[in-house]
Parts: sequence; C-alpha cells; structure tokens
Amino acid sequence: MNARSCIAVLGVIAVSSIALAGCSAATNATTSNATTGTGASAAAGKVEPLVLYAAEAYDVNMGKAFTAKTGIPVKVVDDSTGPLLTKVAAEKNNPQWSMLWVDGDTAFASLDKQKELLDYTPSATYTSVGKTLVPSDHSYVPTGTTAVAALIYNSAATTKVPTSYSDLLTSAYSGKVGMNDPSQSGPTYPLIAGLMNQMGGQSKGVAAGEAYLTKLKSNGLKVYPTNGDTLHALETKQIDYGLIQSSAAVGETLKVKATGTYAPKIVYLPKTTLLPGVIGIDKAIDATQQAEAKKFVDYALSPAGQQVMQKADTAGDSLFWPVVQGSTKLAALPALPTTYQQLDPYFWGPLQSQVVTWFDSNIK
Repeated sequence: MNARSCIAVLGVIAVSSIALAGCSAATNATTSNATTGTGASAAAGKVEPLVLYAAEAYDVNMGKAFTAKTGIPVKVVDDSTGPLLTKVAAEKNNPQWSMLWVDGDTAFASLDKQKELLDYTPSATYTSVGKTLVPSDHSYVPTGTTAVAALIYNSAATTKVPTSYSDLLTSAYSGKVGMNDPSQSGPTYPLIAGLMNQMGGQSKGVAAGEAYLTKLKSNGLKVYPTNGDTLHALETKQIDYGLIQSSAAVGETLKVKATGTYAPKIVYLPKTTLLPGVIGIDKAIDATQQAEAKKFVDYALSPAGQQVMQKADTAGDSLFWPVVQGSTKLAALPALPTTYQQLDPYFWGPLQSQVVTWFDSNIK
C-alpha cells in the first residue's frame, strides 16, 4: 500500500460492525474504471461483471488484464483503504462489491469473524513465507507482502543509524523521528501492533507499546498523516528519520537522486512486521460471480498476474515480496528482512479501534 492508504481506523471500526448481508454485488458501484469483456470465456457461457474494491496501484491494470484473458468484465473501485472499508460497512445491507483487495489482513480477519468472506484455496503454491500468511480457514488470499516499519533516514544529514527501537528514545534522536497517523494511514496500525506484539506480546503488548510510544512522544516524535507527508518532512529536513511502509521507503530511494543535502537510506529495526496484500471474496455474491472471483484470484497469483502487479508502479506498490512460488521480486527491491514477525490478525484486528483511539488521544 502506498500513500493512498489512509483513514484506516474509521474503516476498520466500521467493518467490525458489519453484519452478514445476503444481496448480490454486481452492477451499481459508484466509482469505477470499467473494463469490457471480449474474450472466449464470455462467449462460452453466463458472465456477470465483477466489482473490485481495491487500494493497490496495480488494481486497474489487473482488472484489464483479467478481462482480456477471460472475457469477464471487472469494475474497479480504486480508493484508499480506509474509505473502502467504510464503504463496505456502509453497504452492509446491500453490498456492491465482489472482491476487496488492500494491504493488511486485520480487516479481513474482522470480516471473516462476521462470516462475510467466501473461503477459497487458490491453485498457486505458496512460498514458505506465503504459507505463514494464509489463514487456516482460507477465508482470504495473500497476494504479496511488504513490511512495516522500514526506517528511512537522511544520510546526508546524520551519521547516526539506530539498531533498535530503544535507540530512538535516546537524546541523539530527540525531535528527529516521524511516523504516520494510524487514523489516516493504513499501514500504520500494523506497525504499531507489531511494536506491541514484540514488546509485550498478546498478554501485555498493548500496555508495553503504549509506554514505548509515550516515551517516543516525550522524545519529540512527530506525526504526519500518511507516507507521502512523512517523506516530505524528511525531504524538507523537518525530521531525519521516518517510520513508514517498505514499498514507500524503497520507492523514495529509487525516485530521488541523492544530493549533498538529501540522501535517503533504509534500515530495518528488529523486528519488522509483514504486511500482506490480501484479496477477499464477498460470500454474498451469487454462484456465477463466486466462480469468476476465484478465477480472478488464481489469475492474480499466476505468473502473468504477478507480472501485472510488478509492472504497474515500479517505485511504489509494485515493490512487494512475492509469496507464491515461481514469482520473483523486482530487482530493485532488496531481500526481505531476515528478522521479521507475522501478526495474528485475529488477535490484533479487533484491538485496532482501541489502539488508534488511544494514539489519537495521547500521541498525536
């Protein structure tokens, strides 16, 4: 997810209240980039348009490629993660979506708990990392992964490079660290939950994480809305260090030509947290759309689909680590950090509104 990932908490709070609905999603999406089916499959049998709610830079390209391959039209509603989740919640009695595709699995865990998602096991074979991201009931499908947090810093302005989150609490980093607002930035709640998970675990993590963030605030932490704002603060020397999503950080190093005053570099503090891109299928859609949606998922995980994802935004969302065998990362993307962790979305997802509300009241 890139700078479009925002206002996540409002969406997740709303998602947590979604009730099971029985209407078919199909033809009434309000904002769309529609593609028209012309392939052989369209002529072979019954075809209904799919409605894809998505916050990925490659979603429109994927819709077009899938339609060209199968003849199944895809209407893409492209927006930020938070507004999409809010939209899903608002349509609880008349859902208009067939599939949801955003970064982060916590919202999908909430939807699964409310029996909103269609279980599906795709035909692709997952890597060892990918297997750890697949839920036991197969209620949603990982398509790739990024990580939070990547710590991006201006090496032209500082020679200090932290090796732990504790380092950021020392005087050397006072007033120099920035991060996103979890009420607006989709990847930032998983970042915070990741801190809590490793600092206190599921039994004491929230309190330990709150204590850490309180100390970080006391040391001059600055909070900006999204990845783009935090990067702008880094570029303009309001801060020297930013905690953001890996794809945005790597993209910054690819887009910016280093100068004597700005030379972004990245370091990962132990432990960074995996942030999978995830597709979920609406359980309420009819049998025809369910079959089509399964084809879409299989296509996204196929070599052709993975190439579509990797070509659309090579300095942003395309900078993900593949999770299916046969797909390789973009050459410009470094290897996945070795010291990473995976959150339990079914534990941390329900805590999102509580944690973000606390952050809003005490850290911003």
